[in-house]
Amino acid sequence: MKLLEGKKILIGICGGIAAYKVLTIIRLAKRSGAEVKVIMTPTALEFVGKLSAATLSESEVLVDLFNSASGVWTNHVKLGLWADLFIIAPATASSISKMANGQADNLLLTTYLSARCPVMIAPAMDLDMWAHPSTNNNLEVLRKHNVHIIAPTIGSLASGLEGNGRMEEPENIFAQIISHFKKTQDLLGKKVLITLGPTVEPIDPVRFISNHSSGKMGAEIVRCLIERGADVHVVAGPIKTDNLLPKEAKIYKVQTAEQMYQAASSIFEFADITILAAAVADYKPEKTELQKIKKKEEDLEIKLVKTIDIAATLGQIKRSGQMLIGFALETQNEIINAKAKLDRKNLDAIVLNSMNDAGAGFGFDTNKITIIDSQGNEIVFETKSKKEVANDIVEYVVQNLPKG
Repeated sequence: MKLLEGKKILIGICGGIAAYKVLTIIRLAKRSGAEVKVIMTPTALEFVGKLSAATLSESEVLVDLFNSASGVWTNHVKLGLWADLFIIAPATASSISKMANGQADNLLLTTYLSARCPVMIAPAMDLDMWAHPSTNNNLEVLRKHNVHIIAPTIGSLASGLEGNGRMEEPENIFAQIISHFKKTQDLLGKKVLITLGPTVEPIDPVRFISNHSSGKMGAEIVRCLIERGADVHVVAGPIKTDNLLPKEAKIYKVQTAEQMYQAASSIFEFADITILAAAVADYKPEKTELQKIKKKEEDLEIKLVKTIDIAATLGQIKRSGQMLIGFALETQNEIINAKAKLDRKNLDAIVLNSMNDAGAGFGFDTNKITIIDSQGNEIVFETKSKKEVANDIVEYVVQNLPKG
């Protein structure tokens, strides 16, 4: 089997003298078994021809947002969803600036904003442009957006100057592509169970007990697991992010804590890794009324009973070689409460969120976590996007998988 067999690589070419070097990357990717599509900016056409890129990629080269003659629209959203990796080379100072600031005035940029796959860029520009504070600020923004930057090298530049700004050689860029896909396959063959979202405990046909969990954090973890080759089984409470869950995941939709337990327990026995990211209701009404409860003059009392503790129940039957990770959202005595939960439920690690941290908890696109392991070690992370937090959690999993 070839190194990139079955991989889909989208290559974006910007307008710079190094554009011709990207033809080598296309050739190497195709030779290694990848399916390749190419997008060029209008300016790139001044440096390299469409025919060369189309011949090497064995695919139509895309430039325009729509065909002015036919009126047919180029679907940048589909392009962004199609790719396993989007690499932009050479990435000019102009395109980097537009990417960092969310501008979308050509097909390459609109596709970048639509892409859900990992993105790499290989900058190329004159040494003063590379050293300029504006460029540095834009690159820092892209790093925060999880864009992988392949730094330029020192050498002869088109301006005649000598210095930093020369695009990395295509063979070295290709080596990083290979390295990326090797890394993303480090969970190949591993079966992962993950719960996410809230549970809903009905009071009557129209009312229920639940919480504010959106499922966003769990959905990002699922995406990261899939990217790294895992066979992922998702037990999802009612969430609004169904469309964000990768189609490669096996999804089991549930409503109540009991349903979540039944679905999770049927998968758990065969799972190598279990991540319990769902916000499960601790209590449910003792009785669910069959008809809507009518408002009366007197107060209404509803007796609540405990729901099944999914983490503790699975922790009791965890076998050697399985990895079980829980989540804890706390409002006070965070570390003490999280460690108690870790021990009580026989977890290998627990991911702690504090409602007291800005940008953490339900409803945010960011999160701040601390991972605590069964030896009491604490790994504290800064506030990051949930996508980056998911990468941190999955990286922890990979580095701490049980041996054997």
